[in-house]
Amino acid sequence: MQFMQIITAAILAAAAGYVAAWNFGLVEGNFALLLFLATLVTGLYWLAERLYFLPSRRRAAQAIEDAAVARRAELDRMGIQKVDVDTAEAKGRILMQPWWLDWTAGLFPVIAAVFVLRSFLFEPFKIPSGSMIPTLLVGDLILVNKFTYGIRLPVIHTRITEGNRPARGDVMVFRYPPQPSMDYIKRVVGVPGDEVAYINKRLSINGKPVETSALPDFLEEDSMRYFKQFEEQLGEHRHRLLNNADVPAFVQGASNFAYRENCRYSVEGVVCKVPEGHYFMMGDNRDNSLDSRYWGFVPERNIVGKAFFVWMNFGNFKRIGPFN
Repeated sequence: MQFMQIITAAILAAAAGYVAAWNFGLVEGNFALLLFLATLVTGLYWLAERLYFLPSRRRAAQAIEDAAVARRAELDRMGIQKVDVDTAEAKGRILMQPWWLDWTAGLFPVIAAVFVLRSFLFEPFKIPSGSMIPTLLVGDLILVNKFTYGIRLPVIHTRITEGNRPARGDVMVFRYPPQPSMDYIKRVVGVPGDEVAYINKRLSINGKPVETSALPDFLEEDSMRYFKQFEEQLGEHRHRLLNNADVPAFVQGASNFAYRENCRYSVEGVVCKVPEGHYFMMGDNRDNSLDSRYWGFVPERNIVGKAFFVWMNFGNFKRIGPFN
């Protein structure tokens, strides 16, 4: 038992150290891997508890009870009647789960439930930037459907069910191609085979301008500035977008991404042919979004899921609900 206490303390200390180093930016954290390892380790402890440690404690408690019964029988044989033989406290101490099992096997059901829910059904995210304003605001807490585009194994991201293909207009979470440990959220603008043109701040798909209509200007509360607002019909989705008249259409600082030869840049904007197995993503805050215009296409293997619901915004409860 002493050995197990030392091993468990070392495991918990290592996990706490990793989280602390991640929090202070000393290592690049991987929550999916951490959750998988936590599920695996606590699951092993849970099995050991059910198959070995708990039966051992029960046998020890039963031995105490058997010894007490034998002692009472011996005292009865000797004619001694009034003797208190209380084994409840001793049995309770023996049956009690030790701390190192309480912090491992005891947490397994909760950790396993979170692992299954987060890996295969729904995952929560927090919107950190304004690239999707006005659809999503900074501080929105959203839910992402993990099975719509096919269920993927955690950590290795291998798709095990087919699911639906992302469609134009979907709001999608994906692993940022230049740094896959980071999750990004943008809108699907181009699917495989599309030619996407964003010229003079007007979007066209396969040579056809996307239907757009003007709306009243949008007040961005953090900066206290008004921006031009439009409604766009992209696929089956009608959504709002912003344009900043002070920002030129020219895409400045595009990186040397994979399939960059599929894109043509000019002072008016960019035209890209989306390769097979990839998607072209843009933010709804068109002039304040680092998206596919700058870092390229999102490969299918980087898809995380479809964003669909704001479940909380602590600064504005009216934000709760579905979005397009």
